[in-house]
Amino acid sequence: MNDAASQSATQAIVLDEVFPHAPEILWATLTSGALMARWLMPPSGFEAVVGQRFSFQTTPGGAWDGMIHCEVLEVSPNRRLAFAWRSGHASNVGYGALLDTVVSFDLSPAEGGTRLRLVHAGFVAPSNDATYRNLSEGWPKVFKQLDSVAAEQAPPTSLH
Repeated sequence: MNDAASQSATQAIVLDEVFPHAPEILWATLTSGALMARWLMPPSGFEAVVGQRFSFQTTPGGAWDGMIHCEVLEVSPNRRLAFAWRSGHASNVGYGALLDTVVSFDLSPAEGGTRLRLVHAGFVAPSNDATYRNLSEGWPKVFKQLDSVAAEQAPPTSLH
């Protein structure tokens, strides 16, 4: 691989887990702004409607104001949600470097519940390496929180 090709290589974070919840429960947890605030971060202006723009506010760094600008790209109820995740500033190196990625959640039936596959794709190496490392550690924690919030949404199971 030559230097130009390696500089434009992209990476993706992929998580694939079976949750003990019905697809409708996970979908509601993924697509409610109030619930999203509990498992990810509070969104501003989020609705699960293609073309909807929304944002998250996180810790600023360097010339970056900490805003993550998003746009809903795909909505297929109980099956798929995808949105653009853009942030950073061109003058930043490391934390807060310019980022233009896509986050997708795919749901499918699985034994014992619903398989949820997260792909956060488009991290450009080496400029996005710091963000890639941070989110590679962060998304598994988010999945645990998502599971907890989803569990609260599920109707109680009756013991017969």
